Amino acid sequence: MRDRASKKKLLVGALRHYAGETLFDRIGRAVCRAECVPRKELYESWEVARRVRRRLTGQRIVDLACGHGLVAQIMAILDDRATEVVGVDRKLPQSVKKVAASMAETWPHLASRVRFVQSKIERFELRADDLIVSAHACGKLTDIVLERAAEVGAQVAVLPCCSCHRHLDRGGLDGWLDGDMAIDVVRALRLRERGYEVWTQTIPEEITPKNRLLFGRPAAAPAVSD
Repeated sequence: MRDRASKKKLLVGALRHYAGETLFDRIGRAVCRAECVPRKELYESWEVARRVRRRLTGQRIVDLACGHGLVAQIMAILDDRATEVVGVDRKLPQSVKKVAASMAETWPHLASRVRFVQSKIERFELRADDLIVSAHACGKLTDIVLERAAEVGAQVAVLPCCSCHRHLDRGGLDGWLDGDMAIDVVRALRLRERGYEVWTQTIPEEITPKNRLLFGRPAAAPAVSD
């Protein structure tokens, strides 16, 4: 499958593209059976979840602005150390149920490990032992996710999305950097100011140009170990 950035929904007709026995192929088949997730979101979710799993872990994983809930589902498969995985969104789409049901056909334990909550992300109660993830929370939502994580001292990973430059802090850096990059640099520096260790990575640009991944872990938090 060449175009990993396609916004077309994966349907059962695409099952042939995921015929192998790798974990990704099995997830791909489950997504195809659900028939509601754009192809690019399968690849984005996979690239984000596996990179987060390598660096961070928490007693509970919370996917804020979860959308289809695919990042939450994949994190639950990759990280069996988490006691619970929660997807939170202001308005949960019907696709959440379809994706969850399809994933549970292959991984029945997900039905009891992953739950979804319809709530504004500002109101959902977070804990210090959470791992908070968010993929493509639009504009200011990414800043709310980072602020909420810092308020409780939780580990956090975000893949920022579109930015309205007029309303987000560019830190005066937009004379050197493009607006989106300046905003993300300021986000990383703010986390450091809050006592976080910070890492940056990218997922493949051929999947999405909004591909900068920001990790933050409170300095006192233990590192991931298998």
